[in-house]
Amino acid sequence: MLTVEYDPLNGWNSPEIKPYGPLSLDPASTCFHYCPCVFEGMKAYMGPNGEPRLFRPELNLARLLRSAKRATLPDFDPDAVLALLKRLIAVEARWIPDKPCHSLYIRPTIIGTRPSIGVAPTDDYGMLYIILNPSAPFFLPGVGKPLSFLAVEDRVRAWPGGTGAYKMGGNYAPAFESQKEANRRGYDQNLWLIGENRQICEAGLMNFLVVVKREDGDVDVMTPELDGTILPGVTRQSILELADAHTAGRTTLPGLSPTMKIHTHERLLTMPEVRQWNADGTLLEVLACGTASIVVPLARVGFEGEDVVFKKYEDGYGPVGKALWQRLVDIQEGRFEWEGWSVPC
Repeated sequence: MLTVEYDPLNGWNSPEIKPYGPLSLDPASTCFHYCPCVFEGMKAYMGPNGEPRLFRPELNLARLLRSAKRATLPDFDPDAVLALLKRLIAVEARWIPDKPCHSLYIRPTIIGTRPSIGVAPTDDYGMLYIILNPSAPFFLPGVGKPLSFLAVEDRVRAWPGGTGAYKMGGNYAPAFESQKEANRRGYDQNLWLIGENRQICEAGLMNFLVVVKREDGDVDVMTPELDGTILPGVTRQSILELADAHTAGRTTLPGLSPTMKIHTHERLLTMPEVRQWNADGTLLEVLACGTASIVVPLARVGFEGEDVVFKKYEDGYGPVGKALWQRLVDIQEGRFEWEGWSVPC
């Protein structure tokens, strides 16, 4: 693990890479009482030449900085943290599984450590630490089954003006009770809805996407707009950019015709709207995406007392979802170079 402490006298102290172990914190540390805690989810991959690689780390660290500012945690230089992260990965590269679609999960975390019960901003004491864990694939084509979600309307994961757009520890614990209820009823995760129009926010801990057939033979890929209730996912952004690049003829996604256009939209999506597209046959694929999952298909959503069951494909993925999954994995593992997204350590 890597640790760096911050105090009002010295600012950021000297970083240390050391064996994984417990942290020593004052019981009054603000992170325990008021939840100034932010984190990121990243992965390191083993490239074909045996060199460890990161996927778009500058986006994760920029989001970590935004989250830290929202929680009034100590400010930091993302380039300096990236240099530390690369060093840590280089030291611990032996822990990256040398298997297809496996990776080393990375959890950069910043917590407030001021030893005071007082309710106040905590930008004068803090700690940045990074821990690592070997990771198997979440979902593979033809392996496992698409996920099922239970729509939640009586509670919300995030709300306008809240902290849904930031990766903060306090966003997660309030969702666990609904998660347990979904599991009890036979669903994998929750689909978070908000408002009288049943606006879709996120799919569990992931961003939500649909693929809809157009009258001209092309397809629309739609995802909820970043309205403050949605975490701006790195995978989400990468999917939209890859789909736009395919449409512009700058690349051809695996298994798709170069003449097929994928029109991307960031817009308000509602569950009744998705149900109607499914009923009239224009809904081709329903997907969720994130660092851990990359891209996963959805099989059904429990909504208003019944299941909305989506179109099935032989290996779980429809053509667009599979193409995006394959291209992302190839970039992450260094088999396909694309715009500097895969960064050697």
